[in-house]
Amino acid sequence: MRHKISQAFSRTDLGIISSVWRHPRAGLWATAGAVTLGFLVALEIAAHHYDLPGPITTGLREFVFPPKSGALLYAGLALTALVLTWRQRFIAFGTAIGLDLAIAAVRWAAGVQVTEGHPFGNGALWALTGCAVIAVTRRTGRERALLLKGVGLGVLLVAGRKTGDIWLHITAKTRPMVLDQYVATADHALGNPSWLMGRIVTASGPIGFTVLDFVYGQLAVAAVLVALYQLRHVAVERRFPRHHLVRTFLVIGLLGPAFYMIFPVVGPVFAYGTGAGHWTHLSLWWHIEPDAHWAVADLWPRTTTQVAAPHPMPFDGLTPRNCMPSLHTAWAVAIFIHSRKGPRGVRWAGTFWLVATLCATLGFGYHYGVDLIAGVVFTLTIEAALRAYDRGWDRSGIRLAAYGATVFTALLLSYRFLPLEMARHPWQAGPLLLLALLTVIYGYVRTTAQWEPGVTPARQPQPQPELV
Repeated sequence: MRHKISQAFSRTDLGIISSVWRHPRAGLWATAGAVTLGFLVALEIAAHHYDLPGPITTGLREFVFPPKSGALLYAGLALTALVLTWRQRFIAFGTAIGLDLAIAAVRWAAGVQVTEGHPFGNGALWALTGCAVIAVTRRTGRERALLLKGVGLGVLLVAGRKTGDIWLHITAKTRPMVLDQYVATADHALGNPSWLMGRIVTASGPIGFTVLDFVYGQLAVAAVLVALYQLRHVAVERRFPRHHLVRTFLVIGLLGPAFYMIFPVVGPVFAYGTGAGHWTHLSLWWHIEPDAHWAVADLWPRTTTQVAAPHPMPFDGLTPRNCMPSLHTAWAVAIFIHSRKGPRGVRWAGTFWLVATLCATLGFGYHYGVDLIAGVVFTLTIEAALRAYDRGWDRSGIRLAAYGATVFTALLLSYRFLPLEMARHPWQAGPLLLLALLTVIYGYVRTTAQWEPGVTPARQPQPQPELV
């Protein structure tokens, strides 16, 4: 009996191994899911260590309590709906809206007022969960895998936002010293663009501020709109394209925050100004009291800093250290890249979102100019690596990714160890920074152009008989 049981288990193990060997992408998806779950559990434990609600806790609360971003939950449901038929989409969104109306009615009857978060979005989360349950219980084979991939994209979008919020709190708790003086000093090589854009945004008044604030706050929704266009044929073709925006967006969000711990920076409006409260007089819907208690001085955006030897400086335990690199810039660049193959309206929207995001990140004082350069290089490096992987680790793509990683590392090292020299020689350091950025952009454009269908490499001249 023991021998028969051992043989049965051996056959089962061999079957699993054979299945994974025949379907390596399935094994990759399973591995990615396991790693993601482990990361969420680890982050949940770390958050509770600092008396903060973890991503799993906040996600479960939003089944009943007002979600922080209802639009994001519906965006996640929209990603999942890409794998559904039109009839199933109507059912999913109808269920979500009906549940939101029912929950709103219960809150109204109980006299519960929504003071934090959005009054809608719970229904979308329930509908998303229902799709996952249907995939496990009512689907089989390729249909189950496709629906689970759709649910996974929606859940990852929502979970990415939750983990990002918790991670920002952890950066404030674990990094009491910030390196803003180093970055501000290096920014002299670029002419202090954040100070300039801050004065321009201030002069634009409430209208200009409101437009940029909307663009800055709804970046994830803009990414979903571009992704919906890219993935519009998934329901018909019953498969996802090889490369799309959602994957790049998630990889940026996974890798980028690690550098917040390595290079903690809070931004000029906090380090040299009165914080987000600086914009209270221009905002139409939020009010924050100005506070310059931890700032070096109240300089931003009127007076630029003096060139002097930088030092690490202590800062509060609340403000996120989320400047280096600028992930808002990185995500906006990804949206721009993936909108290039769309129709004219999509291309114009991607361009507008990139330009407006760059203006907002600088003009609101959330980033320095050198942060933006690092963010662009960061995105192009990730894009090159992902596309090289899709092409079977294409050699030219690997070279480009390695070059981008080298430039990114050199940028961070120069900001940390050479800021004073950069500030004292702006006419040399500034063009070098821009040249490094342009070389990565040129390399990306040139390499990816060779990968486009219909582009054939130049033919070598054939030897002529008389010369032979």
